[in-house]
Amino acid sequence: MQFLYSGLTSGSVYGLVALGFNIIYNTTGIINFAQGEFVMIGGMLIYTLFAVMGLPFPIAFIGAVGGAFVMGILFEKVFIRLTKIKNELNLITVTIAASIIIRDLAMHFWGRDSLPVKEFIPVFNIQLPGGVMSSQSILVIAVSLFVAFGLNMFLKKSKYGKAMRASFDDPIAAETCGINVSNIRVMSFGVAALLGAVAGVIIAPIMFVTYDDGIMTGLKGFAAAILGGMGNFGAAIAGGLLLGILESFSASIIPSGLKDAVAFIVILIILFVKPDGLFGKKKVHRV
Repeated sequence: MQFLYSGLTSGSVYGLVALGFNIIYNTTGIINFAQGEFVMIGGMLIYTLFAVMGLPFPIAFIGAVGGAFVMGILFEKVFIRLTKIKNELNLITVTIAASIIIRDLAMHFWGRDSLPVKEFIPVFNIQLPGGVMSSQSILVIAVSLFVAFGLNMFLKKSKYGKAMRASFDDPIAAETCGINVSNIRVMSFGVAALLGAVAGVIIAPIMFVTYDDGIMTGLKGFAAAILGGMGNFGAAIAGGLLLGILESFSASIIPSGLKDAVAFIVILIILFVKPDGLFGKKKVHRV
């Protein structure tokens, strides 16, 4: 059971990253491989604002996720919008190049060392059947579920959420109805960056933050999105939790140094067996 509890904690983070992949995919149809870098940015910003500057956590949290939101908007305006030929291959290549640039800038600004972030809440262990779970782990899981629920309500009930979905389903019809599709796409990058930053903030006290955190976290978030079904927000969280559990249990079978390979094995199996993901539905196009 202890492996299950550990897997739920890491899986919650993967689920949040997968949500970021999904929201950009649902509005632009592309995969943003720089999504993991915003997890790193969230961790670095909370370190700077909370651990170094000593700001109260609520203010530091708002500053960290707000800063990431602005960076997400700038990311779209600088890297995506200025790409002249906007086909999927070019845009994916641009996101990969942008992730390298962001990571290199972070290395020069914050350095190569692992940076500690003190706890946001009192730390204590809760005895559960078959194991224990820390208050920090429960916070990670609770925040992930709350954000997933809030995002789902935002997309289904709010005017901007409906506009984001309409912009992907039929951009021309959305423009005809008065929706500024360009602004909606910018907003999607900002929201996705904010989600990544939330993941980076809540996991910061459990793990030291480093400039290259985003590489593996981003790839695992992408694996979670593929596992659940790309484009499905509920499936993103489910895929993240399942991936975290699989990764945790695999550590008891294979050497711990190889557990990171589990995410990539999952991607290959899903792409071979069920490309739409475990919870995805096949899309039918009328010809």
